[in-house]
Amino acid sequence: MTLTTPAEAPARDGHRRALGLRADVRNLSLLGVLAALVAVGGLTRPAEFLAGSNLQLVLTQASVIGVVTVGMTFVITSGGIDLSVGAIVALASVWATTLATQEFGFAGILFTAVAVGLGCGLVNGVLVAYGGMVPFIATLAMLASARGLALQITDGRTQIVTVLSVLDLGVPDAYVLGIPPLVLVFAAVTAAGWLLLNRTTFGRRTIAVGGNPEAARLAGIDVRRQRLLLYLLSGLCCGIAAFLLIVLAGSGQNTNGNLYELDAIAAAIIGGTLLSGGRGTIVGSVLGVLVFTTITNIFALNNLQSDVQQIAKGAIIVAAVLVQRRTVRDSEA
Repeated sequence: MTLTTPAEAPARDGHRRALGLRADVRNLSLLGVLAALVAVGGLTRPAEFLAGSNLQLVLTQASVIGVVTVGMTFVITSGGIDLSVGAIVALASVWATTLATQEFGFAGILFTAVAVGLGCGLVNGVLVAYGGMVPFIATLAMLASARGLALQITDGRTQIVTVLSVLDLGVPDAYVLGIPPLVLVFAAVTAAGWLLLNRTTFGRRTIAVGGNPEAARLAGIDVRRQRLLLYLLSGLCCGIAAFLLIVLAGSGQNTNGNLYELDAIAAAIIGGTLLSGGRGTIVGSVLGVLVFTTITNIFALNNLQSDVQQIAKGAIIVAAVLVQRRTVRDSEA
């Protein structure tokens, strides 16, 4: 056990305050970027971009990848990575929209989507935590397997949802005070994720494992169990996102969730979550999702090529990583 002397305590508190100040500055910077993007959208396509229906669309699209990003933030904070989230979303969405599943109605679709997500997360967690596999390799294998199974289930065809209670969640009549139900689910997941990371022992253990796994083990934390739970959490978020995507698209396809892993990782990184682990921020990750979703919407409204959009996203990611490295050096100085 490490004891803190009276002289060391103020220094430690000062370090924590400095990290908190940097996080506040980063979040304010992301809000500034988001405001600038809104201004660009309003100037280039004012009638279309500022329309209430378009803003609802941006938030709805952000909800699906946003829920995935919440789970990804926990995994990255622990020092891991999950490359399989997009494939898990695809597998969960097609498994939940088979004719056999739809016979059980709303509950059957929701339960199947969540169960498939949890099952895939369990496999990832067991391979990483108890199998000793590198997270990159384990989740890459899950990516390939889940995509293949999703293709096998659908045989390359789109599975149309016929359960009206599911489809009704996507119509304007289901909006609550003008807010789509999918956005409300995203808000609830975000709030739960923030509380879990910042106000519980589970969150403190996640940060400890990401900062120094050996020190966490010596402090009495079951590192393997914690990592297993984190991949289960990521799988749960993928299952919820798959259900939201089913509501949004009204179908299940093996191509669902394409490149979600890259978007989720990018959103978490530009939000301030350290790729090396030990620090994570749910608020920053959500702001990162909104930034990327707004960029996509602006490019679509202005009929710009998708390759330019990917270049812009890549530039943002590189800039965010460079800022992270400088922040880490300053904190260690």
